[in-house]
Amino acid sequence: MKKIICLALLAIGLSVNAQNDLPKSATEIAPLLIGEKIPNVTLKSVENKEVNLTELITKKKTVLVFYRGGWCPYCNIHLAALAEAEKELLDLGYQIIAISPDAPKSLKVTDDKGKLNYLLLSDSTGELSKAVGIAFQAPENYKAIIAKGSEGVNNSFLPVPAVFILNENAEIEFEHITPNYKNRISNDLLIAVAKSLNK
Repeated sequence: MKKIICLALLAIGLSVNAQNDLPKSATEIAPLLIGEKIPNVTLKSVENKEVNLTELITKKKTVLVFYRGGWCPYCNIHLAALAEAEKELLDLGYQIIAISPDAPKSLKVTDDKGKLNYLLLSDSTGELSKAVGIAFQAPENYKAIIAKGSEGVNNSFLPVPAVFILNENAEIEFEHITPNYKNRISNDLLIAVAKSLNK
């Protein structure tokens, strides 16, 4: 009996440590740097199908966007702004992929509401956000809403809103990371950078 209790306590301890391993705030993250590669992970599509991220990125240059979730009004404004920049980015040879901890069903709500043409993917476990170094411990007042958005998979982390421009080798050529979630990259700056990297 003691052994079972010890194992249970160990499991609880590991779970707590996994949460505590994350930075405590958005300003303490240590993201990947320009020149480093986005790791290869499998994410879920709006249709709840598995999608290999590297396979997508190797097809064409990518604007990779991390957002907090469809429940975040600032994220929805940013996603709508990206939709306005999409044609110009496509003309420059880029694709847009936006990733959040939302479950596929929540992604679909965001997709339908925003009438978005670009790809939304689910990272509910946080595997990608953590590997990229932009995940941090969610404040208590966010835990219920992120648990709802991820259908119970996530109640511990948030990604710092971020935009990466990647080449076909999944290498980061530009990054814009904003610990203040109310600030996002402007379309003008994003397009200017995309053009400069396209030369």
